Amino acid sequence: MPDFGGDTDAFRNEAKAWLEANFPPSLKGRASLSAGEGPAVVNADLDAWTKAMGEKGWGVPTWPKKYGGGGLTPAEARVLQQEMNKIGAWNPIGGMGTMMFGPTLLEFGTEEQKMEHIPAIATQKVRWCQGFSEPGAGSDLASLSTKAEDKGDHFLINGQKIWTSGGQWADMCFCLVRTDTTKKHEGISFLLIDMHQPGVEVRPIKLIAGASPFCETFFTDAVAPKKNLVGPLNGGWNIAKRLLQHERSGISGGGGAGSRGGGMFGVGGSPAEIAKEYVGVDGAGRIADSDLRSRVVSHEMDAKAFQLTAIRTMVESKSNQGPSAATSIMKNAGTKVGQDRAELIIEIMGHQGLGWEGEGFSAEELSFVRGWLGGKATTIFGGSQEIQSNIISKRILGLPDPLNNSN
Repeated sequence: MPDFGGDTDAFRNEAKAWLEANFPPSLKGRASLSAGEGPAVVNADLDAWTKAMGEKGWGVPTWPKKYGGGGLTPAEARVLQQEMNKIGAWNPIGGMGTMMFGPTLLEFGTEEQKMEHIPAIATQKVRWCQGFSEPGAGSDLASLSTKAEDKGDHFLINGQKIWTSGGQWADMCFCLVRTDTTKKHEGISFLLIDMHQPGVEVRPIKLIAGASPFCETFFTDAVAPKKNLVGPLNGGWNIAKRLLQHERSGISGGGGAGSRGGGMFGVGGSPAEIAKEYVGVDGAGRIADSDLRSRVVSHEMDAKAFQLTAIRTMVESKSNQGPSAATSIMKNAGTKVGQDRAELIIEIMGHQGLGWEGEGFSAEELSFVRGWLGGKATTIFGGSQEIQSNIISKRILGLPDPLNNSN
């Protein structure tokens, strides 16, 4: 293993002692209480845990201390995660602020913007949503038409966004807007918009899994001060590309292995453990069905290989120039592993894995059904599999673009 610096033995002792003193035992294995982009959960222990992690900076362990981060080395951050896993602790600070916007602002924001926004992200005090896709600008995102007009000391925003994850709960939106109608990519700017103003309307969209994490968002004469422009005017496209790399990295490999109800791929838990419960075991304590046993082992090998590759990729991205086009590979691979896991668990549960409501199903079984259905979207959001395949073919493999091939 490479040496990433830091006295990890001393840090391990520090982390272990701090976690034992601050992590409420009542939250062990209950990561689902951290609602991500959802509404606040009323839980005193969760509030105390979130506050403690935020003040320590360990919700974003490798971010600079001056902005509210932990200032840890990658090696120390891994040790912290290992110690959290040992006691069933989990990071209550997350969402789009930590996964996408924060890392992007650290790279492209002014010092004033970083000081204003990063600490609030690091302490989970401000929720963020993403205003990128539009009804007529999905895969061809650069064709967006939401317009921001220069009004001197502010921008006036009019237009519509769609698939705005968590828009109904967000305080702020990092948004792509058109500031020059004569150019396509070079006419887009990256703007921060306050969601709590009269000119913003959010309409949740109910999905197949029964939840409404995505929304339609309408801007009607919404206002954003000039200080909320990130990067140069009409220079938002390059910032957006980097943010999407962070998003794909987070979707593919965000988080470590979780409890049976969570996990790194949305529908988590150990298929082997669940199979032993629902299918039974043989005299040697193995999954009774030999064919299922082979498929579970094959999946677990794929998942472990992916996890290790994701860790290596994240470490390399921190030591070089941030996420690269390789995140497209990880996004496709990670979402496939997640969907395969969900399908396998539903098969293992049999008819108990097909419930929607009612007394005949446990809360855990119902959560797996909803996770399986919700996981269908992972190969679409954050850039569809087809889009990622195009990026891989052009930017990594160097294959010619058939649309521009004159032969």
